[in-house]
Amino acid sequence: MIPNITRGSRMAGLMVYLASTDSDKTKNAHSEPHLVAGDAAIMAWYDDGVLDKDDAIAIAKHLDRPRKVFGVSVQIKDMQWDAAKKERVHVGYKDASVWHCSLSLRAEEGALTDQQWGDIANDFVDSMGFTETSGKARCRWAAINHGTSENGNHHIHIAVSLVREDGTKASTHGDYKRAQQTCRELEVKYGLEQLSTVHATRGYDRGEKATAVRDEREMHRVSLARKVRACATSSATEGEFVRRARQTGMLVRPRYAKNTTDVIVGYSVAERPKQGERPIWFGGGTLATDLRLGALRQEWMDSPQLATEAAAEWNAAARNKRTVSRTGPENATPPAQAWVEYTRNATALADQLRNIPRDDHATWAKAAREVSGAFAAWSYRLEPTPGPLAATAAELSRTAQLRNPRQYSKPVALPSIAGTAMLFMAASSKNKTAAQTALMVQLINTAFALYEMHAQSGRAREAQRIRAVVGNQLAPFTATMPKAAAPVGAERQSAEAAAVPPRAVDIARRGMAPIRPGSVVPTTPTPATPAKTYQPNRGTGPGLDR
Repeated sequence: MIPNITRGSRMAGLMVYLASTDSDKTKNAHSEPHLVAGDAAIMAWYDDGVLDKDDAIAIAKHLDRPRKVFGVSVQIKDMQWDAAKKERVHVGYKDASVWHCSLSLRAEEGALTDQQWGDIANDFVDSMGFTETSGKARCRWAAINHGTSENGNHHIHIAVSLVREDGTKASTHGDYKRAQQTCRELEVKYGLEQLSTVHATRGYDRGEKATAVRDEREMHRVSLARKVRACATSSATEGEFVRRARQTGMLVRPRYAKNTTDVIVGYSVAERPKQGERPIWFGGGTLATDLRLGALRQEWMDSPQLATEAAAEWNAAARNKRTVSRTGPENATPPAQAWVEYTRNATALADQLRNIPRDDHATWAKAAREVSGAFAAWSYRLEPTPGPLAATAAELSRTAQLRNPRQYSKPVALPSIAGTAMLFMAASSKNKTAAQTALMVQLINTAFALYEMHAQSGRAREAQRIRAVVGNQLAPFTATMPKAAAPVGAERQSAEAAAVPPRAVDIARRGMAPIRPGSVVPTTPTPATPAKTYQPNRGTGPGLDR
C-alpha cells in the first residue's frame, strides 16, 4: 500500500475534486465517489451513497469549521524556484491547513471492499495522531473512494483538517516517514501485499508515460537509467564513464558546486531530441538511488590526476566538444581470456552469495548492481528495442536501490563481476557467442541467489518478479543462444564435468534451479590476473575485489 501526502489550503476545492465525476476536471475518471470512513459526525450524517458537489461542499464546511471558529492559521514554508540561483529558495510562508493523503494498492492486488477500506482508514488516522487515540482533541477528517485510477490502482483519499476541535494545531512532523511505517504495519494486519522497507525504486510522472505511449517509445527515464547503469558498471574511472555515456548517444552535462567550474557534484542526462525539440533532462538521482554521482564514485578508482581528467571530460560534455581522451579502455578490445576470467568470477560470486546473511543489504545491493549492469550493457549491444535483457536488468536493479543506503555498513569483499559489463559493451559483433552463453549461465545463477535471498526474507513480491522475468522473458531469449563449450584455458575436468553444460534456458524453465554439475568453469575458481592490457586504469581486474 502506497501513501502519497500533499498539503493545501482549500478544503472545499479538494472535496469538490474528490467528489467530481467530470473527466475534464479530474486527472482520472472518478466513478461513484462515496465515503468509506470519517469522524463520528460525518458518518452520522452520510451513508455510502454517491456524493455530489453539494455534498462535497457541505462536508468541506464541516471539516473546516474548527479552523474558522478559532481563526487559526496553519502555515508551511513557501519554497519557489529561483532561475538565477538555480535552486529552490524560501520566499515566505503559505497556508496549509489541509492534509491530504491517498492510499493506493498495486493494480495486481485488485480492489478492497468499502468495509476494508474503512477499517484501514480509521487505523491510519489513529496511527498518524489525528484522532483521540493521540491523547489530544481530534481532527475532523473524511475518507473517499472514487474507484480505480487509469493505471488500475484501487485507492482512497483521506482529507484531514489540521486544526483540532479545541483550536490547537496537529503536528505533521515526520509524517512522510510515519505514513510509510503505518502502511507497512497495515499491510501485515490486513493481509495486503507487503512492500519492501529495504528497497525503493523511483517512480515516474503520469505525463512521462502518456508521452511515451503517444510517441510509441520507451519512457526516457527508463532508457536513460539502463544506459547510465551499463556505462557506470563497465567503467573503472569517472572520466571513462563520461566518455562511455556520450558514446551511447546520450546528452551529458555536469552540475557544478556553487561558484566553481571544476568541482562536479552531480550530473544530468537526456536522450538526444528530434530536430526542433528540446532535450528532457534527468538528474542521476532521479533515475535511481544508486545512480547518484556520489554512489557511482564509490565504485571507481580515484586520485587527483583522475579527478582532473574527469573534470576535463565533464567540461567537454557540457560544451558539446569532442572527448579529451581518445585512447581510453572504452575503445580497446578485450582479449578472449577475459571471458573465461569473468565467468569464473561470476561462478564464485554466485556461490559466495549463498553464505551472505540475508540482512546484509549493502552486499546484496552491490551484487545486484553489478549483474544488472551486465544485462544492461548486453541489452545496449544486442537489443535495438528493449527486450528480455533490458527487462532483466531493470528487475535486478530494484535490489540495487536501497531505501536508505546510509543506514547500512559497507558491503563485504566479494569477487567482482563489474567487468562483465565492459565485455558486453566492447563486443565487436552483435552475434551471440558461446562465450556469452557461458557467462549468461553464471549471471542467471547469480540472479537465482538474489531470488533465493528475497524468498527467504519473506519478500514474496520481489522474489516472484525476478522469477517471472527470468522464466517468462529471459528463457525464450536464451533458447536462441549457442551452446557453451568449455572455455579456452580452463583446467582439465573429469569426463562428467567435461560434458556440455546445462544451457541457461534450462535453468529458467526449471524454476530458477541453481547450476551445479557440469558448469562451464571449474567449481573452485582460480584467482585471475588483472587484464591490464584491455583495462589499463582499472583498479581491480577479474578475480579481485573492488
